[in-house]
Order: sequence, then C-alpha cells, then structure tokens
Amino acid sequence: MAKGGPGTAKDRWRLWLFAFWAIAAIAMIHQKWAAIHWFALGDTDDNMRMAQVRALLAGQGWFDLRQYKLDPPGGASIHWTRLVDLPIAGVILALKPIFGGIVAEKAAVAIAPLLALGGAVYALALAVRRLVAPQAYPLAIAILLCAPSAVAMWMPLRIDHHGWQLAMLILAVAGSADPDGRRGGVTVGLATAASLSIGLELMPHMAIAGAVIVLRWALDRGEAGRLRAYGAALAGGSALGFLLFASYDNRQLVCDVLSPVYLSAVLAAGALLVLLAALPADRRELRFAAAAAAGGLLAAGFALAWPQCLGRPERLSPELQRLWFDNIREAKPIYQHDYRIALRTVALPLIGVVGSLVALWRARETRLFAAWIAPALLSLFSTSLLFWQTRAGPGAQLLAVPGATAFGWLLITQLVMRRSFGLLLAGATAAFLLVSGQFMQIALEAMPAKPRSETRKKIDLANRRCPTLPALRPIARLPAATILTFVDFGPRLITVTHHRAIAGPYHRNQQAILDVQHAFRAASPDVARDVMRRHGATMLLICPGMSESTLYASQARQGFYAQLRKDQVPAWLEPVPLPANSPFKLWRLVG
Repeated sequence: MAKGGPGTAKDRWRLWLFAFWAIAAIAMIHQKWAAIHWFALGDTDDNMRMAQVRALLAGQGWFDLRQYKLDPPGGASIHWTRLVDLPIAGVILALKPIFGGIVAEKAAVAIAPLLALGGAVYALALAVRRLVAPQAYPLAIAILLCAPSAVAMWMPLRIDHHGWQLAMLILAVAGSADPDGRRGGVTVGLATAASLSIGLELMPHMAIAGAVIVLRWALDRGEAGRLRAYGAALAGGSALGFLLFASYDNRQLVCDVLSPVYLSAVLAAGALLVLLAALPADRRELRFAAAAAAGGLLAAGFALAWPQCLGRPERLSPELQRLWFDNIREAKPIYQHDYRIALRTVALPLIGVVGSLVALWRARETRLFAAWIAPALLSLFSTSLLFWQTRAGPGAQLLAVPGATAFGWLLITQLVMRRSFGLLLAGATAAFLLVSGQFMQIALEAMPAKPRSETRKKIDLANRRCPTLPALRPIARLPAATILTFVDFGPRLITVTHHRAIAGPYHRNQQAILDVQHAFRAASPDVARDVMRRHGATMLLICPGMSESTLYASQARQGFYAQLRKDQVPAWLEPVPLPANSPFKLWRLVG
C-alpha cells in the first residue's frame, strides 16, 4: 500500500475518531433513553425548535419562521433560521414512512445533536493535531468529556442551535491552525458565515478569529493568501447563508440576526480584506497602518449607516429588562451563582487560558506561534465573558480544550522521559485530573453539600413534573384554545398539545411578554382579564412552584398570581376539573 494512502497510520486517526463518536453517541442515547421516550425536551428553545420544524413539515413557508401558535393570530416573530431545522427535519422525513411520526420525532431529537457533536469532535481533533501533536487528540477528547457545560449542548434532546454554533467555533480554531493558508482562511471564513447564519451569539468570538488572520498578515506578508481566502469565503458564505436561510422577518433592518444590517458589514469587511491582501506593502508598518485604516473605515461606516444597532441587539425596553431579562439565570455573571456551579464552570476555562498562554510562549520562535494566537486569545476572551454572563460557559469550556491539552501533553511527555512506569501512571493520572478540571469536581464532592431548602425542593419538583407528557395529557384532551400561562411554559405547551399560548421567552415579542408579566404581577385581576381578551385567550393555566412563578410570588406579593395561589379567584374565572394529582390549576374565562 502506498505511503499515506487510506488505511495507513497517517489516516487511521479518523477511524479511531469515528469509533469514539459512535461509542459516545450510543452512551449518550442510553443515558437519555427514558427522556427520549417521554419526549422530555427540557429547554424552552428545544421545544420551540421542534414546533418550528413541525410547522415547516406541515407546509409553513421556508422563509416564514413566525410561530403562529404563540400570540395568535399574527404569531410571534422568531429570530432563527431554517439552517438548524434541516438535520431534524431530515431525520423525521427519512424515518416517518418506516416507523411513524412519533418514533421519527423521537429519533430526530436524539440523533440531530449527535451530528453536531461529530463535527465538533472532528474539528477539535484537527486543531489539536495541528497545535500540539498528531498523537494528542485522544487526550483532547478525554478532556472534552470533562467539560459538562459544553457536552450538554450535544446531548440527545438538545436540538437548539448552540451545539452547531460550538462546532463552527472549534472549526474556526482548526482553520486558524491550518498550515495551508488558503485552506485555513476558507475554513475560518465559512465557519464564521455558518455561525452568523445560525445566530449572532458567537459573533465576537468569530470576529477575534478574523482579526487574528489580519494580524498574521500584518506581521507576515506571506499570509496574504490566507487573508484573501478568508475575506472571500466570509463574504460569499454569509451572502449565501442570508439568501438561503434568512426569514422574511430577518430581511428587515433588525439588529439581532444576520439581517441586511450585518450582511452589509460582512460584505464590506470581506471586500476590504481582499483588497488588503492585494496591497504591495512590503513594510510591516504599512501593513499595520492599512489594517487599522480598514478597521476604522468599517467601524465608522457601520456606526453612520446603522446607529440603531450600536447597543444591545435585543433592544429591550427598560421595563422588560427589569421584569424579565434581568431574572434569567444564564444571563447573570458567574459570581452571582452558587459557588459549586461557579467553580465547576470556571475550572477548565482557567486551566485552558494558562495552558494556551504557556503554549504560545513556548512556540514564540517557531511557526506554531502564529497558530496559537487565535486559540489563546479566544480562550482568554471566552473565560472573561463568564464574569459578564454565565451562558458563555459552554464556549469557554470548549475553547479551553486545546490549551488544556497542550498543558497536559507537556506534563505527560516530561513523565515519559523518566522511564518509570509507576511514575508515569501516577503522574499521568494526576496530570489529567489537573488539566481536565476534574480535581475541582473531586474537591467539591468531598465537601459536605448544603441541604436543599423545602422551598427549593418544591421548585425542583414543579419544574420536573409540569412539563411531562402525563401531567399535560388531561389538558391536551381539551378543545384547542389560546391559554394565558407562564412565559417560559408557552413553548412546551404549544409543542406537546394543540393549544396556543400568548408568549414565549423571545425578545422580539416584547409586548406579549410584558402583557403576561403584567397579568400575573398586577394587584387587580382586571389586568389579566384585559390581557386575555386582547389576545383571544379563553383559559388560564398555572403550575404553582415553577421557577417563573417564584418571581411573581416574591416580587409581586399582592399580585394576581399570588392571589390565584391562595385560591382567591375572581368570579370571571371558572375552574376546569383536572385529576387530583395534577400539578396544574386551570380556569376558563366566563365573563
């Protein structure tokens, strides 16, 4: 067999990687088997994603992503694209003729996240082989398995877009480390375009990856090919993503998606980068000046053309920010969470920062120095974001893996040189516990846990019971209606029943969210009646004890929800009988 051909040691790592993915996929499905059986989509966005896919398969237009079961009849504007719907819909279409719709949907929610995991694992292995050593990828995979926040984004049932965006992020890292400049530039550009087509959550991360390519060109004119390929792929990929996946609502001048606002900026950036790469500037100072001028021109043009998009992309009203957004747990900084959650989340990212900076320093006089700039900066940036919002945790843990792998590989290779099996075994175990962050998990488990309060137990019980199919079955049997219920419960209600809801936790629908907030917080029941009439709701549903309800109970102690919980029900609401063990309370509007 020819050297380097298929099946040789050079390519065998891909077979091992596929074997790992297959074993991991089977283990994850086994772990989540019961939840898959009960269709336990735990997150609001996962439920909404399934509702969107069902609407698509039922004939809703490709570019129409309004959710008409929320805030009917006009529907709720959802700022997503169809790109992430494709693998879910594909699995359903493939399996439905054989197994029926129910089994096909359960298979889809199990398989789709694992496809994103496969892409992420492959990209991570590429990155580590290029940055650390060709044999280091198993260590990187083992460390990734110790990143709970990141791995959770690829677990079965986690069908929302985060897993795919993380896969694009680590693919950009792999592209930045590619010694083939043109191929690496195309990889980073297309990964960025795909990520932007899905959502803007990782736009700052992708901007850093792109800025590093510009920096590499400014330092070395030999990187012009990488810069040119990146600019062309970024512009072309983003334009294609917009044309194929941008919904009718997203084609407006909005600030929260790849709309004409950001598309124009990306196209301008791509054109400027191609022009920079063509400059006959041999002096480094001229290249830095040209790059700075291009960046300034792009920033000034964006500010002048789209001043309305210079603030937060959600553009929330102060009232909605106070009543709703400020209460979202994942939007809070890491230091405002329980110390156990904080330490588990931040341990690996901090190790990754240290490892990537050490690797960057050790590579300072080699060709790997330029390749390590992007992962080091991205690891540092994403870890810093944890002190702004905890939702940065999955990205911070994933981006920590290359640095942690480099740190662990350095320790292990030093142990191998000692030529003592006992020392190697003990030292390698200790090194892995350190670089994977598992030492923190072990330390926390050794500490006595604070007993959960009775209030916390009731909240956890309600959060577990209320979204279940058995609990919702009696409600699903009632004639279809529009129901006033909690904002966070709306997506689950519309996904597993034929009912409609007033609102879900999606920032474009500010008035609907505020109406629900006002209905449950106001001291006068008449506010809720007015909200129900304006939205065509004929039923009111609560699940006492769910997380959202605790906010109404604690922040509006004389409010309507608090009254309902005490069975102080106005005459215009008639109770709807439910089974004795139901966690819900349901009423019908009669006046």
